[in-house]
Amino acid sequence: MTLRNLLVSAIVLGAGLPAGGTNHAKADDTTVYELRTYTAAPGKMADLQKRFRDHTMQIFEKHGMKNVGYWVSVKQPDTLIYILAHKSRAAADKSWAEFRADPEWKRVRDESQKDGSLTTKVVSVYMTPTDFSPLK
Repeated sequence: MTLRNLLVSAIVLGAGLPAGGTNHAKADDTTVYELRTYTAAPGKMADLQKRFRDHTMQIFEKHGMKNVGYWVSVKQPDTLIYILAHKSRAAADKSWAEFRADPEWKRVRDESQKDGSLTTKVVSVYMTPTDFSPLK
């Protein structure tokens, strides 16, 4: 099982739904967490991390996305994993639309990719906390 599959299984199956039932929280008023996994293009991991460190994280916050944490896989060092928090699933959609339209983001993205894309794969999984989760 790949690291991504293991993380997704552990988080979605272990934390996404309470044992023996469903998560009864309303999707429109529940904080949602977004697990994102980026596979860096060969030789581009340092550039990808620099873009997040110097620009992307701040632009996320500007558009209402909370940076929860960032990790690099121990077994797959070309993999950047991070979690964002959103006020709701609708807020996530709105924030991403604003982020993608942001002139600063477009400039940063284009400058950082002048020698080719920094990623080969991006995966996103939305998660809602269980009633017993420390993160709400």
